[in-house]
Amino acid sequence: MTFLRSVAKEALDHMVSVTKYLCCLHIANTYACTLTLVSGPSMLPTLNLTGDLLLVERVSHKMGKVRPGDVVLVKSPVEPRKNLAKRVIALEGDKVTSFVDPLTSDQSKIIVVPRGHVWIQGDNLYASRDSRHYGPVPYGLIQGKVFCRLWPLDSFGSLDK
Repeated sequence: MTFLRSVAKEALDHMVSVTKYLCCLHIANTYACTLTLVSGPSMLPTLNLTGDLLLVERVSHKMGKVRPGDVVLVKSPVEPRKNLAKRVIALEGDKVTSFVDPLTSDQSKIIVVPRGHVWIQGDNLYASRDSRHYGPVPYGLIQGKVFCRLWPLDSFGSLDK
């Protein structure tokens, strides 16, 4: 009986340790930083077509520390289950000159970014669906600011503007 009791106590101790670890991991992933895999042509040449593993910090955007030129992770305004990596072009109150369709026309329009919104665009204007298509994005859709590329290893480090 004593043997079973000691085994049960040890198993319970391990379960408590694993639970604490998972709670800390959840808190860090939700509130501090997270890993995300992004792929596609919209951020060429900054990000690879075949995919990059990025480290995204989740603190600075909550303190209003996002600036034009920053690459951010944004919840898609048209597909809420999807996250997008895009570059911030303008903040609230800024004027943006946007080409309606750079592939077929040189027609442009001037837009003032409304309060509480940002203007985001992919670096590859010809293959990106961004604020030019769905307008300014609410600041609340920003999930975090990308600060480091982890994969591929030959591109490891911060993202240059």
